[in-house]
Amino acid sequence: MNHASQAFVTTSVGLPPNYERVKEEYEVDELGGPHGSAAVRTTVINMPSEVSLPDHIIWSLFNTLFMNFCCLGFIAFAYSVKSRDRKMVGDMTGAQAYASTAKCLNISALVFSLFTVIIVIIVITTTSMAVVQAISERVSHSGF
Repeated sequence: MNHASQAFVTTSVGLPPNYERVKEEYEVDELGGPHGSAAVRTTVINMPSEVSLPDHIIWSLFNTLFMNFCCLGFIAFAYSVKSRDRKMVGDMTGAQAYASTAKCLNISALVFSLFTVIIVIIVITTTSMAVVQAISERVSHSGF
């Protein structure tokens, strides 16, 4: 592979080169390969694939602010930030490991927080029903 730079000479300054000139210069044939005994030169450009690796940082932030059961949301947020840092460095394996831990912590925080909310609703409902029943019995016995 030849890494020497080639200067592109244009005949008119400020205008783009003519397509036909470029086509003739590089011997581009649209229907087949090159004609004659000219050597075929190929150029391979390795582009890093844009892998969409979720770091769950928004979910972690939500759990930190609203459903922070036993600080699981905050710990998940820390792992999400670590995952994002690893992704920026290019360590996709480390980023995936931190993201997986953050996801597990977010699920745990969500489940425990929902159970806590459901239990609080049940306790408040039963307590309020008991209070209403006690008040109604007291009113019926006092003669009002």
